[in-house]
Amino acid sequence: MDLGTMVRELGTGMLITTEIFVLTLVFSLPLGMVLAFGRMARLKVLSFLTKLYISIMRGTPLMLQLIVVYFAPYYVFGMKISKSYRMIAVILAFVLNYAAYFAEIYRSGIESMPVGQYEAAKVLGYSRVQTFFRIILP
Repeated sequence: MDLGTMVRELGTGMLITTEIFVLTLVFSLPLGMVLAFGRMARLKVLSFLTKLYISIMRGTPLMLQLIVVYFAPYYVFGMKISKSYRMIAVILAFVLNYAAYFAEIYRSGIESMPVGQYEAAKVLGYSRVQTFFRIILP
């Protein structure tokens, strides 16, 4: 293999890696926020299910999740796996994994806010939604 071929292959690999990185962030950050809200929900069933999902995704290795997402359609449903599904499986597994981590990051950040911030917002006449989006989230 000559140097030109190696550089070309490395460039292709870098582009694919960057694509996976960007797509993972674009999809996992909003999903993580939704999961964080589900985790903090007052509805116990929703909170329990999100906590279970987060625990499973954070407690199993990413490589295992990649294998399950890639091979499950074939073994569970008997579906044929196309070559284009490889990229979809990788992005799906990464998004599901990283969303669980981002959910815990968001949740811990939101819950770490001092009670005084909420009280100050209440005194200023902010609603719960305004308090969240104008004081807590930033």
